[in-house]
Amino acid sequence: MATRTQVRRSVPPVVRARWAMWAFVLVNLVIVEVLFITSGTGKNSILTVAKFVGLHAALLMIFQLLLVARLPWLDRRIGMDRLTVWHRWTGFTLLWTVLTHATLVVLGYATLDDASMGRTFLALAGVPASLLGMIAAATVSAIAITSLRSVRRKLRYETWHALHLMVYLAISVAFVHQLLETTTFKSSTFATVYWWALWILAVGSLVTGRIAVPLWRNARHRFRVQAVVPESDNVASVYVTGRDLDRLPARAGQFFIWRFPGHNHWWLANPFSLSAAPDGRSLRLTAKAVGTASAGLRHVPVGTRVFMEGPYGAFTSLQRTRPGTLLIAGGVGITPIRALLEERSTADVVVLYRVRDERDAVLLGEVRQLIGAGRLHLLTGRTKDGARPFEPDSLREMVPDIAERDVYVCGPPAMTSSVLSSLRAIGVPRSQVHAEKFSMA
Repeated sequence: MATRTQVRRSVPPVVRARWAMWAFVLVNLVIVEVLFITSGTGKNSILTVAKFVGLHAALLMIFQLLLVARLPWLDRRIGMDRLTVWHRWTGFTLLWTVLTHATLVVLGYATLDDASMGRTFLALAGVPASLLGMIAAATVSAIAITSLRSVRRKLRYETWHALHLMVYLAISVAFVHQLLETTTFKSSTFATVYWWALWILAVGSLVTGRIAVPLWRNARHRFRVQAVVPESDNVASVYVTGRDLDRLPARAGQFFIWRFPGHNHWWLANPFSLSAAPDGRSLRLTAKAVGTASAGLRHVPVGTRVFMEGPYGAFTSLQRTRPGTLLIAGGVGITPIRALLEERSTADVVVLYRVRDERDAVLLGEVRQLIGAGRLHLLTGRTKDGARPFEPDSLREMVPDIAERDVYVCGPPAMTSSVLSSLRAIGVPRSQVHAEKFSMA
């Protein structure tokens, strides 16, 4: 439980995590610049620039691996949604860096040999180190094309995810390419130790966070469905039990990636927030039927084995900076909000719950019971009919001291964006706003 002293931190956890991450990036950038300066020039000025760009492409690949490794310290402070956005932009930066490096290499050797670009390209393709670099560049380009929003919308998530896994192939091939390029990897003893250490850190973090920890955690806890409770016509809660759940490092507001292998295909996975604070005996998710996997949850047999990855997310009381709290939920986004209500340490809490109709307000009874002396505003009506409760003036009217509170927002992307825009207009400090986008991408 957070106390009044605890919530008045001078530096919020998310800020400290960002400082640590940027310090890591800047330190390694400085080291790469020093290695470039001390390792000598290329055979001509163009190849020297190509070498400079290639070094930074390697650093970007390592940073990409760390972003997707789901490091608990970063994830619990920054959140997977923000890390995913950074991963996306780092990926497109990597694409242009790799293509620039490849183009400069071909141009540099073409200038050196006084040959055409096409002829030089074919000649380099016969060199193993260069061929591996070309394969890596082509793979990165293919992944980037499928990640364009216009292309991504036309693909099923499972198809896109399978294609996206080729990034590991691209990075593996690029690593071997780097090994064979002695001017990059073996220019000095320090350079060799540095690059090996950095790659081992990145790959080790990825294997630990994405494979080893989930396998170990599921083998230890043996998660199984304990009960399935329909909450409405299209919403159901699933209770999951297991061994030693009091040792599971989960907090109210976090989510897991859930798989039900005995009921759905292994590759069907969904991110669902905990809809109740972990109590050491069971975990609960509450989901609306919007897809094949979520629609079938109400039919999952009791006793079904569950495979879970997580917990993930920074949407927790760890982020609190002020004594008062405003919790804003839209639709089934009430699930982590309801869990946070169990963990609150003060009666000074206000909940805004946005639904089209009161019949759509799942878990409303539980929210009313948990809020106690706090205030609940059930906001109904359709936006197209004029219901706009998240305009700045409306928010000020419902919560006059909104700028003095921590604000937690969870709901559909459009609603979340609208609320965040209004909070900026009102002048709520960014450090007091904590939002979780109700989607993975």
